[in-house]
Amino acid sequence: LLGFSPVCDIEVPERLSSSYEHLKSYHLVERCVHVPAREGSEEEILLVHSSEHLEVAKSTQTMNEEELKRVSANYDAFFFHPNTYRCARLAVGATLQLVDAVMSGKVCNGMALVRPPGHHSQRNAANGFCLFNNVAIAAEYAKLKYNVQRILIVDWDVHHGQGTQYIFEEDPSVLYFSWHRYEHREFWPSLKESDYDAVGLGKGKGFNINLPWNKVGMGNSDYLAAFFHVLLPMAFEFDPELVIVSSGYDSGIGDPEGQMNATPEVFAHLTHFLMQLANGKLCIILEGGYHLKSLSESVCMTVKTLLGDPVPQITGEMAPCLSAVESIQNVRAAHKPYWKWLMYEDMSFLQNLSSKSHLLKKADSNPCTEHESKITNDDETVKVEKYLELHMKNILFPVPPIKTAITESEGSAHVFPVPVHLVKQMDKTEIKALVSDFYSDLVKEDKMLLSLSSMLAILDKILKKEVCNGIAESPASAVAVALRHSVCFGFQRVLCVFVGDMEIIPNTEDGIWGFTFVLNSFSLFLQDAEGNDFFSAVLGFILPVAYSYQPNLTVIAVGPNRSLRISGISLLFASLQGLAESRILAVME
Repeated sequence: LLGFSPVCDIEVPERLSSSYEHLKSYHLVERCVHVPAREGSEEEILLVHSSEHLEVAKSTQTMNEEELKRVSANYDAFFFHPNTYRCARLAVGATLQLVDAVMSGKVCNGMALVRPPGHHSQRNAANGFCLFNNVAIAAEYAKLKYNVQRILIVDWDVHHGQGTQYIFEEDPSVLYFSWHRYEHREFWPSLKESDYDAVGLGKGKGFNINLPWNKVGMGNSDYLAAFFHVLLPMAFEFDPELVIVSSGYDSGIGDPEGQMNATPEVFAHLTHFLMQLANGKLCIILEGGYHLKSLSESVCMTVKTLLGDPVPQITGEMAPCLSAVESIQNVRAAHKPYWKWLMYEDMSFLQNLSSKSHLLKKADSNPCTEHESKITNDDETVKVEKYLELHMKNILFPVPPIKTAITESEGSAHVFPVPVHLVKQMDKTEIKALVSDFYSDLVKEDKMLLSLSSMLAILDKILKKEVCNGIAESPASAVAVALRHSVCFGFQRVLCVFVGDMEIIPNTEDGIWGFTFVLNSFSLFLQDAEGNDFFSAVLGFILPVAYSYQPNLTVIAVGPNRSLRISGISLLFASLQGLAESRILAVME
């Protein structure tokens, strides 16, 4: 596709073939609905690009190598091949086919594995391996064909998608978010408008979000912090009708372009959060990614999540680095005038950034020769491949055959969705033996025994990994039994969130409740509102703390006298499914 230029030698066909083979090895291809690709029409390309740009691209189909070199010299980091035009049209068409499938309801979500990528391409110029801007065309197509009023574009490629920014920077119907390696403008494309203070123009002010990474080595905690403290609060306030992802995996570990440390499972978590928006209408479009093993595993983690599989436990220390915190702070300060959720935040810009001294040290060091650099890169590629081979074995786990369990009478079975599993209650004698030693008062009433038998029957299924999650009707006081039983079973880190007014039986002898009470006292605040305050509380406090805690099990107790509506409780449940391999026990009083 881009075979004549060393500038483009990393954008190879194996990027697609390797990803597809990995999807097959995980048995994911057979679980997906296949959407046939087609070529994008000229009219569709002209939704974004100029007719001059289209004509130049068309003319390259019959050029010889010297002519192609002359035309390509007009662009930055781009080289034409006689097949480039057709391949780029196929990339556009495949992307639009996915949009059609999602918007028509044929599928809930999906991923388009396409090349060449698109997010650097501008209205009148090819750029950075990109001829046509697949994602930008998809957004305009969705607006025109489906009357979509609000579209969120998330660009997690390690390079800034300046093409997408330029196309939509005056358009308030598109919220564009990009994080990217920047290093104070040292990293390509080295643009001032890639910094945090480029917030959009005219009516589009506040709808362009740039989060610059000013040093390499960003990892899982930095990416999650960006979602919790910048993207997700804005996205929930924006309330998109469609989410499109410029999905570049050069922001993953081992990639020679990004030089970041994020492992493949983080993309499962990011995808999981985006699935909570736009009623799940999510289109993920491949952009960059040049370490084949890292790319392929990340693609698989993304697709597994789109298919509804439990999210793997995130690895690594869940504390963002100082440079990431500084960038996040500056983005929030830049956007404070435009967003309600930031209205009452007391914040200012940070000027003396810690990463500037890092840049000076980098400039003073002796650069290695090109040959030495290639040897180092080859060695590093092999190391990362070996690391990922072991890492993926450690984080992947068998998916329970049943997603959700409840205890209900057989006569009510038709009320629930097909995947819901009906669990028989535990025997009363068994319950008394389990509980009487430490909560003897709870087993004196038959009604309490009945509710405990329902809850513990479901909990046992979760702990034995026979089901992912379950719902039980039981008084909040029964949660203490659930916690004790879970710890005795070997689950040493249990996260418990209380919503509403409940009487809780404290027990501090074995340290179970130390963390739980933090969230319990905070839950009183959650009852006051469900708008931006609720989102800020969940995203800015509960999720960061919960991800730092890394529980083995999550228990959510919902009591009476709550002002949280069902939609808020559902969002809380969905957000917490990224933890503990999606193991959740919901106790409803």
